[in-house]
Amino acid sequence: MTKKTDKPSGAVHATWDLRPLFAGDDDPRIEKQKMEIRKRSYAFINTWKGRGDYLKDPALLARALDGYERWMRDCGTDGNPGYYFWLRSQIDRNNTDLKAKYNKIEEFSKKIGNDIQFFHLRIAKIPPSLQKKFLAYGGLRKYRHFLERIFAESRYLLSEPEEKIMNLKSTTSYGNWVRMTSDFLSREERRVLLEDGSAAMKPLPEILSLMNSQRRNVRDRANRAFNDILVNNVDIAEIEINSVLANKKVDDEIRSVPRPDLPRHISDDVESSTVDALVSAVSGRFSISRAFYKLKAELMGVKRLRYHERNVEYGKIDRRYPYHETVRLVRAVFAGLDPQFADIYDKFISNGQFDVYPRKGKSSGAFCVHHLISQPTYILLNHTNKLADVLTLAHELGHGINNELIREKQHSLDFGTPTSTAEVASTFMEDFVLREILRRADDELRLSIMMMKLKDDVSTIFRQIACYRFEQELHRAFRDKGYLSKEEIGRLFREHMADYMGPSVEQSAGSQNWWVYWSHIRQFFYVYSYASGLLISKSLQNSVHRQPAFISKVKGFLSAGLSDSPKNIFSALGIDISDPGFWNKGLDEVEVLLQETRALAQKMKKITGRRA
Repeated sequence: MTKKTDKPSGAVHATWDLRPLFAGDDDPRIEKQKMEIRKRSYAFINTWKGRGDYLKDPALLARALDGYERWMRDCGTDGNPGYYFWLRSQIDRNNTDLKAKYNKIEEFSKKIGNDIQFFHLRIAKIPPSLQKKFLAYGGLRKYRHFLERIFAESRYLLSEPEEKIMNLKSTTSYGNWVRMTSDFLSREERRVLLEDGSAAMKPLPEILSLMNSQRRNVRDRANRAFNDILVNNVDIAEIEINSVLANKKVDDEIRSVPRPDLPRHISDDVESSTVDALVSAVSGRFSISRAFYKLKAELMGVKRLRYHERNVEYGKIDRRYPYHETVRLVRAVFAGLDPQFADIYDKFISNGQFDVYPRKGKSSGAFCVHHLISQPTYILLNHTNKLADVLTLAHELGHGINNELIREKQHSLDFGTPTSTAEVASTFMEDFVLREILRRADDELRLSIMMMKLKDDVSTIFRQIACYRFEQELHRAFRDKGYLSKEEIGRLFREHMADYMGPSVEQSAGSQNWWVYWSHIRQFFYVYSYASGLLISKSLQNSVHRQPAFISKVKGFLSAGLSDSPKNIFSALGIDISDPGFWNKGLDEVEVLLQETRALAQKMKKITGRRA
């Protein structure tokens, strides 16, 4: 038996090691690889573009898809150059030389993408009468769901020349606008008060962190700085959001899409009725989130929480978690779940696949990113030694482990996860780390952690569904009026945030502009997946707690990638995500945690025995 250890093997790096891609921004291999990508891309294009026999013969389509799969595995439209310069741009956002190089790679990629998209489009145009024949052919078995996804979106695809135009305009009509707002925000710094009483200039990620300080003067000063940044950018954001809303409206009209969120559902391989059931179930139980904020206000000794105070930690979770300690803690939990999880974690750390600390010009927040199946996964953090940072690492590493298990089992066309279930792996891992921390806590710390967990659940489920409904109304209102002022957008935003928060949170001055910073609304209807992911994750967690061997079935889900629909994958685990009652069962668990937390607070005499 292998001896378990909570220490990762090898060196611990705090910045990305991009050498598996290139040695530097001027590596001569960049141009050589671009030439190879072009050569391989046009070899495939020239082989299949002038013929149509593979659209009638399943055996020929299987041969064509084998070639397409190899191309997607090894190079795609931009290969290592595109991935490298995108990653570099995330840690040095204000470097104009990098922007220029990335723009060149985008142009290069767009050209190839336009020239090769005929393959996808022509498969989509296979008549329904022949689709069943193709799906039933044994030689296409491994590509079955890849074809099913294409056939599902075929109704809204345009002709090849039209799709080329849509692809070419996406950067100028959408991408550049969104990137502009993000870049402007990343440049901002303000003088703020620090925890030790000193003052210093800090970038946006650190200002956001300081808004959650338990010291009122620290968080208030950070809030003023943050609101000032938003005011400084809201006029340009108004123009930006209207531009991308207009572009989305035009796209939907050209494609005859009946509802703005349908393209998201199709791309996520989930039925609109399933998302509607989720949104209805969660919004129908906003009473849970409102009761949470009422409890929090009671515990904080105030009638109402101010908007920026809703995420302030209750109690004393002042324990610091330096990165090296975080690494050990998370690894121990992952090793306890499955040895392979710890092995993947060790490789990520020793291979420099984490970029850990905040700095000027670096993207805020955190993410886990992958590109081609042949390339490394990378994780970006902004670690400030707080408990939340421990959970963020576990969350993003959940995505990373998901990627590696898919890489192990699937081909390149099934490498990835639909957005509808992308957050299952991350919240699954995050919650197990939190449970381990909670297990060792006394009542005082337990109450603080339970409140923190409730805060996270409320943010992940109720806040994101409130945001989804805000997006729906934002698109409707834009299409009715043709343009929305910053005041109108702010009013809609406040209404939906107030709906889930209830009367115990004050929609205070400045909160109407917080949509400016919320990048997810530019990704159009993405946010529902946080709620669906966590509610599904709760089911998997409970199964593992009842029966630890169930982890093998969880790994089966984590390795499935895009090989089948989420509905079918979870059905094999005994979960019916199309049943509205399923979502309510997950919400019941949040309500139980809320009741347990209130009972503990009453037991400790932190609040009165009067129920909310």
